[in-house]
Amino acid sequence: MKLSAYLDGIGLIGPGLESWPAAQPILAGVASYDSGPLTVAAPQSLPPAERRRTGLAIKVALTVGQEACASGQLDAKKLAAVFSSSGADNDNCDALCQVLASEDRHISPTRFHNSVHNAPAGYWGIASGAMTPATVLCAHDGSFGAGLLEAMTQVAVEGWGTVLITYDMPYPEPMHAKRPLPAAFGIALALMPDRSAHSLARIEVSLADGDADRLAEPQLEALRRAIPCARGLPLLQAVARGTDGRVVLDYLAPLRLAVEIEPCR
Repeated sequence: MKLSAYLDGIGLIGPGLESWPAAQPILAGVASYDSGPLTVAAPQSLPPAERRRTGLAIKVALTVGQEACASGQLDAKKLAAVFSSSGADNDNCDALCQVLASEDRHISPTRFHNSVHNAPAGYWGIASGAMTPATVLCAHDGSFGAGLLEAMTQVAVEGWGTVLITYDMPYPEPMHAKRPLPAAFGIALALMPDRSAHSLARIEVSLADGDADRLAEPQLEALRRAIPCARGLPLLQAVARGTDGRVVLDYLAPLRLAVEIEPCR
């Protein structure tokens, strides 16, 4: 079975990739890639109290989600949302583990409510005012593929405009040694059932086998391999090039996802 949707907006943030417009020439191969430190501000759309409580994972998720909606000139309040991450707020996870391993096991309310995997969905609702359905997924290294399948299904079956928000961040030590994610990263895709004046491409997704596509730029390929949500970079590269194409993305081995891309010219 094939699922299709129109891609109206993209959000992207990662080392050396400050936004989708900044990353387009890099992914298209017309500008060089220079990795650099990643800084992400708390979204100003959050009230001051919530803004102070946001960790890196929530900042990344909201930043890319808002960029995808803005670039497609879409109202986030009217879109369903799918959030997918292999770990969520890993700094908070580490802090909770340290408290639970200590003699004083009192956990702050802020740390507790940020510990759940759906915390970014809650902050998204506050920031955007959305009362639409929100789905939250985790599929380890297949989290990007799982999120893409869920979002495409909502578009195809329910007819909902849906924003897919995928994000990851590093763990502190000692967990980093066991799960070495090198940097924070986020990708968001605004997917719509019908073509609009802002549509970038029509995409069609189906299950496949074989090897996933790789990136020719070594540093970007290293990010793709190391960070689960960065598995979506070959799809963004195909959109950046603006030509018809097909890419194969990692999913849950041995399955892969084949994505057909048809630019909206």
